[in-house]
Amino acid sequence: MVKVPADMPEKNTVGEEADDEMFQPQIGVEAQFIKDLSFENPLGANGTEIITQTPEVNVEISTNARPLEGDKYEVAIVIRGEAKTPEATVFIVELTYAGVLKISNAPEDAIGPILLIEGARLLFPFARNIVADVSRDGGFPPLLINPIDFAQLYRDQHMTNGSTNGVSSN
Repeated sequence: MVKVPADMPEKNTVGEEADDEMFQPQIGVEAQFIKDLSFENPLGANGTEIITQTPEVNVEISTNARPLEGDKYEVAIVIRGEAKTPEATVFIVELTYAGVLKISNAPEDAIGPILLIEGARLLFPFARNIVADVSRDGGFPPLLINPIDFAQLYRDQHMTNGSTNGVSSN
């Protein structure tokens, strides 16, 4: 039987570790919160009885970010969902869900994409759950939002308006 030596982890020199860390941006979620929430049921208590057909649901999502102090930023996901029939608006839900994110080891020009793509991706499941719960608690089936391609949303929203990184200046 041939004896195979165990794999030994390779040791990096201090210089190599510093180079690796320099190109490894770190993102941390320091806080998450509902910044604004609204649910409107214009038809009132009899809304589900009045509706004769399945409503058309339209969901709009946008993101934004702004610097806070030091290496902290606020990232917000704005979700607006509206269910309508030809006769009436069934419900409207609006949510601004935000988080305080800390970014380190990132070049200045990469901070916007990191916040608005990865930061939004980290916050989205929580915002999606709130929208589903609120629409259900409002007396309707939960509004389940499909997963979002935040990279494409970033390109559509922030690269076309002349902004280089999407982060506002306060």
